Amino acid sequence: MTKRTALITCVQRYMGQAIQEKFEEIGVNVVTGDAPMTTQKDCEDLVAGAGQIDILIANLAEPPMTGPVQSIENADWNILFDSLVHPLMYLVRAVTPQMLERQSGKIIAVTSAAPLKGIANNAAYCAARGAQNGFIKAVGLELARSNIHVNAIAQNYINNNTYYPDDLLGNTKFLDHVKRNVPTNKVGAPEETAELAAYLASERCNHMVGQVVPLAGGWVT
Repeated sequence: MTKRTALITCVQRYMGQAIQEKFEEIGVNVVTGDAPMTTQKDCEDLVAGAGQIDILIANLAEPPMTGPVQSIENADWNILFDSLVHPLMYLVRAVTPQMLERQSGKIIAVTSAAPLKGIANNAAYCAARGAQNGFIKAVGLELARSNIHVNAIAQNYINNNTYYPDDLLGNTKFLDHVKRNVPTNKVGAPEETAELAAYLASERCNHMVGQVVPLAGGWVT
């Protein structure tokens, strides 16, 4: 059987390393992008240099610009959309032609559960992540008839180096917050996101398209 190839973006951030380790473990050839994807050229060059891409993992992250809505700065708003929303479209647009030609492909975006519930004082972040989720839902329906399966993992309260790093997991105040807000009473392991990504990317997953799958310990369902 020919080995499939996955392109994982921004591999040093967010869920990139966990997904890379899982994919290599199950025999997927992994190509990674290390740099942040912030321009159309960044995204198109990465896709072009990867060759045949059977699986695209659009792993994009940017810390939230926290504050009340009346204090949102244009620059902060633009950073979130330039780091999360525009690159997702550039990446998907760039990889779709080759997948359409083969009538085969998997696209998984690692997004956020934040816009599924809403977080006060995080309107800009919720707006950007919500745009990602809306894009994935529409593209998933559009490409499903071409045997291209597009879904998102909308996570929160998962251990990762961008939002919930190791040093935060020992903070008593944070752990109290988790117990009050997360039904599982814990922060999830990155391996769980990687397992879900592996399933969505697998040849066994053929009837799930355009889904924004919450993975957040019951914080949102």
